[in-house]
Amino acid sequence: MLENSHSIYKFEDTLFPPKITLQIKGKLFTLDKPWIMGIINSTPDSFYDKSRTTGESREVLVKATKMVNEGADILDIGGYSSRPGAAMVTEKEELNRVIHVIKNIKDRFPDILISIDTFRSKVAKEAVNAGADMVNDISGGGLDPKMFETVGSLGIPYICMHMLGDPQTMQNFSEYVDIEKEIGYFFSEKIEKCYKAGIKDVILDIGLGFSKTLEQNYRLLKHFSYFNTLKLPLLIGASRKSMIYKLLNNSPEEALNGTTAIHMAALINGAKIIRVHDVKEANETLKIYKQIYT
Repeated sequence: MLENSHSIYKFEDTLFPPKITLQIKGKLFTLDKPWIMGIINSTPDSFYDKSRTTGESREVLVKATKMVNEGADILDIGGYSSRPGAAMVTEKEELNRVIHVIKNIKDRFPDILISIDTFRSKVAKEAVNAGADMVNDISGGGLDPKMFETVGSLGIPYICMHMLGDPQTMQNFSEYVDIEKEIGYFFSEKIEKCYKAGIKDVILDIGLGFSKTLEQNYRLLKHFSYFNTLKLPLLIGASRKSMIYKLLNNSPEEALNGTTAIHMAALINGAKIIRVHDVKEANETLKIYKQIYT
């Protein structure tokens, strides 16, 4: 009956939404509210310079402490800038940038969840062994054929982002006939591969700014709730991106207000994780959202 009655299905889905749980290293976590993921880039060239760290222990811990105190649920550690046209980084250099950062943060904050932002399976594995709790892969497994089986063997969640090409070429791949459906098909294929590889929990990221024009980014935001049909938690990553500062004719440093507007729109339309540079402001947005909508 539910399959043949859209109105009944929608009614029941609204009143009794499925509980979202994540299994992380043998522990069960409930996504009973949207989570905030704070960005810590152990890179010299990420597009927003205030997100960068040199990797020096004190600097990293100051930034991590601030984010934890402001309400971050996850800290996302990356050692390879994925901004358009970013320089290639060797696997060895990426490992050098992130492993000690993860260990330092986990030693100070053993209960904070850490994600490793990488598209390389070896980096993912070593990062998880160092203390990371999930893998955030901008390529959706497209740049390392061993990624899915590696994550499946580690017993952690996997964040699957939509991107075509790689960080150096992605902006050459922004032609779509029906962008929502094509991204939906992309995710459907990736989800099947994830499950076959033993990954139990998949989180989806539509990849704003990756292989997409400014207009396409806003179209995807307008239709963000479309991806709820995949029945998996959705992550939004829009913080201070060029889709904001190019539209508003300002800069990454001036893009916080626009970021907040996008976060509220995404939360209203089903986002379960918001990936941010500014944890305090994101937490305030989340509190207002919860006051209105829950």
